[in-house]
Amino acid sequence: MSNDYLCKAEKLCKTFDSTVALSNVDIAVKKGEIHGLIGENGSGKSTMSSIFAGIQKADSGTMYLEGKAYSPTDTIDAMNRGVSMVVQEQNTIGKITVAANIFFGKEALFAKAGFLNVKKMNQEAQKALESVGVFHIKPRENIDKLTFEDRKLVELARAFYTTPKLWIVDETSTALTVNGRDILYKLMEKQRESGGSVLFISHDIDEIMRICDSLTILRDGVVTAKLEKKDFSSDTIKTLMIGRDVSGHYYREDSGDESCGDIVLEAENVSTKVLKNISLSLHKGEILGVGGLSDCGMHDLGKVLFGLIKPDSGRVLKGGRLKVRNAAWAVKEGIAYVSKNRDRESLMTICSIKDNICLPSLRDISKHYLITKKSENELAEKWSGNLEVKAGSINEYCNELSGGNKQKVVLAKWLAKGSDIMILDCPTRGIDVGAKASIYHLIEELKKSGKSIVLISEELPELIGMSDRIVTLQDGKISGEFYRTEGLSEAKLIKKMI
Repeated sequence: MSNDYLCKAEKLCKTFDSTVALSNVDIAVKKGEIHGLIGENGSGKSTMSSIFAGIQKADSGTMYLEGKAYSPTDTIDAMNRGVSMVVQEQNTIGKITVAANIFFGKEALFAKAGFLNVKKMNQEAQKALESVGVFHIKPRENIDKLTFEDRKLVELARAFYTTPKLWIVDETSTALTVNGRDILYKLMEKQRESGGSVLFISHDIDEIMRICDSLTILRDGVVTAKLEKKDFSSDTIKTLMIGRDVSGHYYREDSGDESCGDIVLEAENVSTKVLKNISLSLHKGEILGVGGLSDCGMHDLGKVLFGLIKPDSGRVLKGGRLKVRNAAWAVKEGIAYVSKNRDRESLMTICSIKDNICLPSLRDISKHYLITKKSENELAEKWSGNLEVKAGSINEYCNELSGGNKQKVVLAKWLAKGSDIMILDCPTRGIDVGAKASIYHLIEELKKSGKSIVLISEELPELIGMSDRIVTLQDGKISGEFYRTEGLSEAKLIKKMI
């Protein structure tokens, strides 16, 4: 193997039952480069990265690290040999401290005569956090008290503590706000400058083109192209990813209509620890966009509207008269909520597609308090089919699905329930361009059918492309309101966000 390459894989193959995840995949990552890996959900990206990271074994093929055969027995072995990985979804261990998470599997560093020196471990954890630019997280804190983003920052500190030769970043940027992404990008640049390498997996084509030096594209477990930076083109990458021309715009193409139906959901002077005197309304058949910078309160607003967070003052009303009491009441009354944190709050990942789709509708499909397999199967087959969930069967576990197909299952369960109000918090986070297009099309169809949607998003193009009206938040307060009919632009929104 050339001395220019840090790691390399040749003819890597992996199958899961009848599904071919990887088929004779070749990839080579040079020293001192950020190498992008992109493809649709289910293309094999995460499978390949997990093999590099020691999470699972390839069925066949050979890997090399610094010119030597490389076959890690597990993730700790991989880390000890210089390969660390940070994934998209949460990968911290609950019920223990930040420091214990950072040094999980490395406790021997702080043990003597069978006793763990917690004080020394906390001191070293503080250094690890500060080395990646994180100063607000304390090593003694229980990890469960941290926000989703802060837990990701802890994972960054854990991965970087060992000074990895190869750092695998699997969709991590989608879990971070602007500040978190800045930290991530600086670490990637630091890794490149030190002569190490980054294997960067992302669905964001603009991000890939901006950050990466070279790129490997996968489709259905096969490498379709290897590109150098000079050959990067958004339309070319999209076409190579999904096998068809997708150069056209995939957001709504209409200019909007100010004529709205009746108010179906409204917040009246709502305040919480984060939100400050929020009043807004959602109309029938409207897509209401909600945006802002990190920690502006938009994610809390979604939870308040669904009844997951109880306001300190003010109230949320459905139909102008019914007070939203809690989440169980909201589900019964036709309100749906899709969380930004899909795997923890929107899905039962260790349950089947059928179980997830049927859960909100169990009362609806029961007869005399009995639920038949036939009624469950019919409901799950109908809605997994309507949303084109790619799986062997409705009995497949959700933790085996790609990100895009997981999100389709989440949407399917609420559509099966017949929900008329959809609160969607970052509904396209961590999914590929093809799956995004299908979800945007679905949202548009829901609007046309008279359903009402609150679209919370950290992506301005998504808000502008899909919303009839956009409300911006700043420091927990509403800072601006914009209508599609007036013409929307990122510049207009940003002025009210900062």
